Amino acid sequence: MFKIGKKYLQLGPVSLAILFLIVQVMADLSLPTITSKIINDGIAKGNIPFIWHMGGLMLAIVFIGLSGAILNVFFASTQSQRLGKKVRQALFNKVTYLDNDNVEKFGDATLITRTTNDVTQLQNVFQTALRMMMMSPLLFVGAFIMAWRLDQKLTLVFAVALPLLAIVTLINMRISIPRFRVMQDKVDRINLLFQQGLTGVRVVRAFNRDGYEVNKFDDANRDLTHNAQVVFTTVAMLSPLMTVILSFTNIGIVWFGAKLIGAHLMPVGNLVAFLTYATQILMSFMQLSMVMVMIPRAQASASRINEVLSLKNSITDPTKATALTGQASSLAFNDVSYCFAGAKRAALEQVNFSLKAGQTLAIIGGTGAGKSTLVNLIPRLIDVTSGVISLDGVDNKDLAQAELHERVAITQQKAVLFSGTVRSNLLFGQPEANDQQMWAALRLAQADDFVQEQGGLDMKVEQGGANFSGGQRQRLAIARTLIKQADVYIFDDSFSALDFKTDVKLRQAIQHEQRLAQAIKVIVAQRIATVIDADQILILEHGRVVGLGSHRDLVNDNAAYRAIMRSQLSEADLKEVGLNA
Repeated sequence: MFKIGKKYLQLGPVSLAILFLIVQVMADLSLPTITSKIINDGIAKGNIPFIWHMGGLMLAIVFIGLSGAILNVFFASTQSQRLGKKVRQALFNKVTYLDNDNVEKFGDATLITRTTNDVTQLQNVFQTALRMMMMSPLLFVGAFIMAWRLDQKLTLVFAVALPLLAIVTLINMRISIPRFRVMQDKVDRINLLFQQGLTGVRVVRAFNRDGYEVNKFDDANRDLTHNAQVVFTTVAMLSPLMTVILSFTNIGIVWFGAKLIGAHLMPVGNLVAFLTYATQILMSFMQLSMVMVMIPRAQASASRINEVLSLKNSITDPTKATALTGQASSLAFNDVSYCFAGAKRAALEQVNFSLKAGQTLAIIGGTGAGKSTLVNLIPRLIDVTSGVISLDGVDNKDLAQAELHERVAITQQKAVLFSGTVRSNLLFGQPEANDQQMWAALRLAQADDFVQEQGGLDMKVEQGGANFSGGQRQRLAIARTLIKQADVYIFDDSFSALDFKTDVKLRQAIQHEQRLAQAIKVIVAQRIATVIDADQILILEHGRVVGLGSHRDLVNDNAAYRAIMRSQLSEADLKEVGLNA
């Protein structure tokens, strides 16, 4: 927590907050002494001018103390809120550049909680720290010194009160602190279930699992509520218990103080001032104890935030990056293997192929064969376990990620659209694109017809593209890829939701587009019809290459390819290519 504070708080404003806090404390400590003098030297002696003089002084000190409090609150609030802003920005920046392994390690729900709830806990505790956490010890020590100066014997009352307060506080913290730490994990669980419920609401309804999901969320909600009830009830008990101790302390002070006054060993004004200092001592102790209960929760939040901020990506830029000149003329895989962390077998083993500018590679294979893993290796969304992927003869690890990503355009297997408009989504692919380029990309992707019908480039896109069908989402995602000026275009099973007619028209449009004709194209597909025109077809089974060549070569020489064809084509189609059903 203090590591975050040191990094994101500004020394100047924090120093001013502490300075004005000291002004406020000094004003608060001086008021009881002035009250004592008014009673002893003014009221007792009937000295009205003295009373007016000291009353005016008291008003001036109150104004100074109030000004100090206002300025302290201003600087404490602004600094804590700015700290929250900076930490949220740092978390967002970090998560944006995290590699896939780290994102999957944490999960969406906990990353959202850490960026929102945990940061809020930090904001609150730093604001409290610049107020009560610093004011309480200053007021405690100052009030005790002032009370000691008034009467040393009477301060012995605190020898009983303060240990009692300490015992109550320690018991309270022992119960509440562990539960505060658990609370953040339970908040993660709530966010996870809520997020799953929102994203999977159609599946839940389709399978009539509404009741099951409601009960699951209810169980998690009750668990969090029960934990919170125990924690906050325990913390809330601290105030009444301390109030009881404070009341008995005041009774003791009045009891013994009355005897001292009766024996003419203490003026009445001193007893009034002593009672005020006693209240300040005990109240500052109460405030400090309540703050100490807040710190462990904030510390737990700070640890969770630092856990994300301290992550080191496995995919990093080289110390001295190589720069490519002109358009890349080749893409090659040389003995490339990849294994997920903790997996028993490799997802890809010894993959080899090479492509030249203008050529198309189609990748086909069963579910889990490693097709998406292979294409994600090209832009280094994940990194090879062994082997080399080279672009224009340069290992992609020797290229800066920014340059590599500029040269590669990819449509992911899951078509992701961002809330906004069609225009704003296309600008993700080419920020400087004009309307003419956008419509050209939409025509290539066979998406111009429905976009035109539904409002044009400024039509609304809901979160995740929920207002489009699966095929429309895929075509918009493809248009976003095609509008980008890239050397390598990757389509990861991006035609799966398209009907056969649209699939054919889209592939023909890409093939005949002059700008794309000189680019390297990698297509992942399930349909034979989609891959049949590719220059090379790579067949994967369980991460291994079991075939590589043109359609004609594979029909003649590859049993795996022929088996895929038999599973998809009719007898008449098979006879056309020389295969028997």
